[in-house]
Amino acid sequence: MEDTNGTSAAISCSTGSEHPLGATLMRGGCNFAVYAPDAVDVILCLFNSDTEEATLEISLPEKTGDVWHGFLPNIKAGQYYGYRVERNDGGIHAVPTDKLLIDPYALKISRAIKWDARRYKHDSQFMMPKCIVVDHNAYLPSAVAAPKVPKHKRIVYEAHVKGLTKLHPDVPKAHQGKFIGAAHPSVIKHLKSLGITTVQFMPLCSFMPEPFITDKGLTNYWGYNPVNFFAPEPRYGVADALAELKEMVEAYHKADLEVIVDVVFNHTAEAGQGGPVLSFKGFCPYQAYLYEQTKSGELVFSNHSGCGNTINTSQPFMMALILDAMRHWVNVIGVDGFRFDLAVCLGREPQTFTNKSGLLRAISSDPVLKDKVLLAEPWDIGYGGYQVGQFPSPWLEVNDKYRDTIRAFWRGDDGVTADFATRLMGSRDIFHKGRRHISTSVNNVTYHDGFTLHDLVTYSERHNRDNLEDNRDGHGNNLSSNYGVEGETQDASIIEMRERQKRNLFATLIFSQGTPHILGGDELSRTQNGNNNAYCQDNPVSWLNWELNKRKEDFLKFCQYVIRLRQSSSLLSELKLHDDTFTLSRNVKEINWYKPDGSDKASEDWNARHNKAFGVEIKGCVNGAQKPEHWFLCVNASENDVRFHLPTAAPKGGWTMHLDTRYQSLNEQPSICIQTVFLQASKSLTLFSFTEYNDGY
Repeated sequence: MEDTNGTSAAISCSTGSEHPLGATLMRGGCNFAVYAPDAVDVILCLFNSDTEEATLEISLPEKTGDVWHGFLPNIKAGQYYGYRVERNDGGIHAVPTDKLLIDPYALKISRAIKWDARRYKHDSQFMMPKCIVVDHNAYLPSAVAAPKVPKHKRIVYEAHVKGLTKLHPDVPKAHQGKFIGAAHPSVIKHLKSLGITTVQFMPLCSFMPEPFITDKGLTNYWGYNPVNFFAPEPRYGVADALAELKEMVEAYHKADLEVIVDVVFNHTAEAGQGGPVLSFKGFCPYQAYLYEQTKSGELVFSNHSGCGNTINTSQPFMMALILDAMRHWVNVIGVDGFRFDLAVCLGREPQTFTNKSGLLRAISSDPVLKDKVLLAEPWDIGYGGYQVGQFPSPWLEVNDKYRDTIRAFWRGDDGVTADFATRLMGSRDIFHKGRRHISTSVNNVTYHDGFTLHDLVTYSERHNRDNLEDNRDGHGNNLSSNYGVEGETQDASIIEMRERQKRNLFATLIFSQGTPHILGGDELSRTQNGNNNAYCQDNPVSWLNWELNKRKEDFLKFCQYVIRLRQSSSLLSELKLHDDTFTLSRNVKEINWYKPDGSDKASEDWNARHNKAFGVEIKGCVNGAQKPEHWFLCVNASENDVRFHLPTAAPKGGWTMHLDTRYQSLNEQPSICIQTVFLQASKSLTLFSFTEYNDGY
């Protein structure tokens, strides 16, 4: 063996073992094993941890099947390493050894990955971060028990680690934008006071911003461009990203908050033809990625992700790697579940989606993973890529039909009232009774890729000029409205209508059957200045602004109150209907739909184009409960006030109002009890419960 200066080295490398993959400390040294089926030589490279200068290069001495391996003595935790691979397959992926590769099973990397064309061009060692040998005993599973959140009580809050804390006044400067900052008591206190149960963090795995973004002086802020599925993103670490991420998850668990991590198993930062060689393209390109032939017979990358490549999740090695990565995030880091970006890619075998794919079946039957939160974004851009409603139970699914219908209804669009009622009741036309739980639909009005709630009622058009794509990126059809003026205004009447619509949209989200999904910062009235695709805006456009005026404070209190209402009720959070055989237990006695005049709503009424007001009565009780629940929700998306005749429930009783979105502040909302007629304001939602009087009332 020779070191990088060509002098004889005293270290000898023995054959070691093909299992486990990655760098594994053992007595006396470290075993290195990597999957590289088409390689003719795999070179292990060691580096100085201070300067990242190369200290040793040695070919792994043994190959077992498709795995190259070797045991190097005297290696300790903290050792920097990487690989060079020589392949001579004559195909589109002949890889020169001047490309340093990240171990797909690396648990930590030394620094953030930043594209640098000049440093990549020849020997990429100077651009690439280094893998770090980890002592597994230093990262043992947490002793803090994870919270047990019933599925019908789950309320998801989507957050970005940096955006959540970068501007928080209580978080120390050095911790802002970091895992440690996200675990700050003030941040957790806010989340708890809001009433959510589950934080869904945008990608936390190591990623690299795309070259075309970097060349424009921007970055990939969201992180949906992974390089490695195990190693936490160093950008969010202060000293030890892995340890600090574990501490963050533990802090959330102590506060009885679940942590879900957004994972991107559909593509990598290596992109398509001509994209950089960072890891998989060097080790196993034909196994890692999907390919297809053009009419001329050329072999090209399948691109179901829209990012240049698609991971071949049906290939045994990639399937095993994904499962291993998920188990690592559960067992070692401690997360409670996953949100899968473009999850249809997980079910392609290899090109066509099936909900019985090997990977989906493996996840659903794995003893570590099967009881975790599994949340699918049920589409990709490939053939047959829209699969909403097609994932197996107990998967949850993001429901874009919910988003579009709720937006359209409150905007005042004609002909969507029937669809609105269907979405309100859990979208059972998609997630069918008897086959899927009523919480399956992940309901959202806003998501990270789109307008914030405040911008949804402030802008009619997207304003993405800062993304430097001539305002062509992002959704063009947002079902939004500015209510008179594009952008911010001082017009009091426009501001009042915008705030009322925010209350309508948020209350509808929380009172709908399913799993509510809140975009982090909506409760703070966060704006992105009309940018509906802020993936490259790592600046105050994307960061949460914690400075609140009275109007924002009022809306925050409204959000907290509405969530408390849902969580206080069995019926508002989970309807168990008599014709739903998914469960045996029942809590619904009857559900009745009414027109404003108090008559039953007939089928033809739902299809009336200008019908935008109705009421729904829900009666029932929890099994064993002595006091029943009796709710009436009335909505009016029209431009006119409507006189509602409330149902006659009992001769001695009345309807107590819990919420009326016409009022700008909860303090303005009167405490009233109505027996028969209620004047429903235009563009408003009202919630009542029935109170039966006793003789001493």
